[in-house]
Amino acid sequence: MGVSVLVLGASGSGKSTSLRNFEPDEVGVFDVAGKPLPFRKKLSVAHRPSYGVIMKALKANNKRAYVIDDANYLMAFQNFALASQKGYDKFTTMAVNFEQLLEASNATDEDTVTYYLMHPEFDNDGRMKPKSIGKMLDSQLCIEGMFPIVLVAQRMEDGYRFVTQTDGMTPAKAPMGMFDDVIIDNDLKAVDTAIRDYWGMKPLTDSKEDN
Repeated sequence: MGVSVLVLGASGSGKSTSLRNFEPDEVGVFDVAGKPLPFRKKLSVAHRPSYGVIMKALKANNKRAYVIDDANYLMAFQNFALASQKGYDKFTTMAVNFEQLLEASNATDEDTVTYYLMHPEFDNDGRMKPKSIGKMLDSQLCIEGMFPIVLVAQRMEDGYRFVTQTDGMTPAKAPMGMFDDVIIDNDLKAVDTAIRDYWGMKPLTDSKEDN
């Protein structure tokens, strides 16, 4: 069983920049919104992939780390595609498809981590949650509740950071002792190393074919 991690942050908070230290052969990136990465290093990127493309790659499981960048747009694009469909059924369809994607990432092998980079929105009480499409979807699926690790990306006075524990208004969380501090550098490869060390997962650098 693989590990799914949610990275939640507004546009410009450093979510995509956090991929900068991965090497091209270490991670598969699904660029849902179809925008270039904000650094010069060339990673393995699939632009504007559908649910089917992502799930096929996860099933093949040829890498130990995957990133679904701007994962919210999977729901947004499907919402546009179903715009002519009336009633609530389309929202149930969107919830089911996103839940099945989560199942696919969790069904990868025990040494695989899949990162979902998503934009936030806020409920009536000001609490942060992943942005979705419509109240019907929220009632069908509590997205943040399906992840064992949720990091909140923020731009602070001293640079871009990840927050690893909630202040009561965000869904940030991580297993006890996984990270040394509540606020850490926004280096997703360092996060990946910490996750692997904590749960005894194989490192990115080993060849899967040789193990």
